[in-house]
Amino acid sequence: MQRVDQDHLVYLNALNCISFLGPRRITALIDCLKTAKKAWEAPVEDLNNIADLQDYTGKLRQERAKIDPQLQWKRLNELEIRCVSVDCTDYPVLLKQLTCPPPILYYRGDISSVDQPAVAVVGSRRATFYGKEVAHRLAVEMAQAGVSVVSGMALGIDTAAHRGALENSGYTIAVMGCGLDHCYPPRNADLMEQIVSGGAVLSEFPLGTKPLPNHFPQRNRIISGLSLGTVVVEATAKSGSLITADYALEQNREVFAVPGNVGSPYSRGCHRLIKDGARLVESAADILSEIFVNPSSEEQLTIEDASSLTEEEKSLLGLIPYQPMHIDDIIHACGSSAAGVISVLLSLELKSFIRQTPGKYFCRI
Repeated sequence: MQRVDQDHLVYLNALNCISFLGPRRITALIDCLKTAKKAWEAPVEDLNNIADLQDYTGKLRQERAKIDPQLQWKRLNELEIRCVSVDCTDYPVLLKQLTCPPPILYYRGDISSVDQPAVAVVGSRRATFYGKEVAHRLAVEMAQAGVSVVSGMALGIDTAAHRGALENSGYTIAVMGCGLDHCYPPRNADLMEQIVSGGAVLSEFPLGTKPLPNHFPQRNRIISGLSLGTVVVEATAKSGSLITADYALEQNREVFAVPGNVGSPYSRGCHRLIKDGARLVESAADILSEIFVNPSSEEQLTIEDASSLTEEEKSLLGLIPYQPMHIDDIIHACGSSAAGVISVLLSLELKSFIRQTPGKYFCRI
């Protein structure tokens, strides 16, 4: 595997620490001056010849004077954060296809599987129970098919997708809108460590970068860029997930959407995507067939074979919806004794046909 000279990464990281440069200007610098070290050390008169920097040379000189490249590199090593540059063979292949890919990526975890087929699963942070269940199930099914799950580690849909992949020994990638010395949201610190153990956490932002709102649209282009397709599970009419879908279209990748309740604001974004031509998704089979990954069987991507159930279990299962239903309502609908219903519910849960949620609610899965 080709390895990039460490000096190149040291000075590429230093350039990335300059607040206003960004991928386009860093790329222009290196194209003109050949190496990251020469770009970092270049005198102002050389920088004036680069069209993208003509109005910024004074500001660049000021910021450059405040940054110690070796000290920044030492901090990365102390935090066990690794880097890969766009000219290295272990840089994600799909990202190289972007118009202006990030010149450097920071990561924790293992990126050796980053080029296996991947699908982005994104959606609302304030997801409904239905949305989180669907995201989790899709991630489970894709993990079982050997497809990676990419998302942004936000609350709601992102979290459900990452967990679905991890729980089935799948490979998952979380793309952050901040430096990797931050965990955002903070309550997902445990999830972040699980992803590091079972996949990778990536960012194009240097250490010290806070999770500011304007960073997330930039982050979203990486989520879609790493993926053969993007599936939106729940989204309001102005959701950031629609930005990810727009990036996927620009990158000539597939776009999928999960239909929802017509009265829910969290369905409006998805329904708009479907009206505009996105592929409607009911199971991972709908996604896998579009990205040319064949599931081993349709049954594996829906529910277990109901032939394993007793007649009593089948009858009760038919009464339980995919939305949570309280146990008292189930007992009332069934017309049987509470003890008998509880026994059958336990059996259905052990056979993975239903799931119990907090408050003694049950739903089909």
